[in-house]
Amino acid sequence: MQHFAREIAHLLALLSVKLFLIGLFFLLSLFVLFHLIHDVFADGDTGFDHMMFALADRISSPGMTRTMRIISFLGSPRYLIIVPALLVLVFSFYREMRWNGLRVLIISFTASMLNQLLKNYYERPRPATAFMEMSGFSFPSGHTMIGGVFHGLLIYIIWTTVGNKIWRWALSVFFTLVVVLVGLSRIYLNAHYATDVAAGYLIGLLWLVLSLYLLRQIEKIYVARYNPRLKQQG
Repeated sequence: MQHFAREIAHLLALLSVKLFLIGLFFLLSLFVLFHLIHDVFADGDTGFDHMMFALADRISSPGMTRTMRIISFLGSPRYLIIVPALLVLVFSFYREMRWNGLRVLIISFTASMLNQLLKNYYERPRPATAFMEMSGFSFPSGHTMIGGVFHGLLIYIIWTTVGNKIWRWALSVFFTLVVVLVGLSRIYLNAHYATDVAAGYLIGLLWLVLSLYLLRQIEKIYVARYNPRLKQQG
């Protein structure tokens, strides 16, 4: 009995540390985001944007531009409508994956709505040097924010469902690279300022963490109220 009590106490301590670290990371991300917003809209500090555009100019080439256009597609509205919808459809055929399908549907949709709300609130114009004709406002980057949320959610699903350690790490690294490269492609193509992309990363991360937490609480309530058998099994 004492051994069991020690194991429970150890588990609770680990959970407390995990929640503390997640909360600390959340607050630090929020602080950095507020600082970035203040620099851009209150101080008008665009030094970081000019530096990243200058760096992109130095590596510019026709081949690089074609590559960056392809990478940028992985954060485009067309991709982020079709792929999540297909994923929800596939998950619906597997009972144990239906909650994940619901996560994909709700989190992807709300991230898109939040991005449009923020764009219309800040009304930052697009860079005049964009490689292509662009519409809408610039801050925060939708490709980076919504794409980051979607691919970050895929990493979460992979990490919680894929049993093979090699595949889990390989897929997680792959989708992390996708998120990073999509953001860099938007800067290279002058479709967004670097601060738009940085804000997209931060807001996307914050929204993903918050959404996963809230949906987890809703799932617990649902299981407790409508499916007590699953609760007993868990």
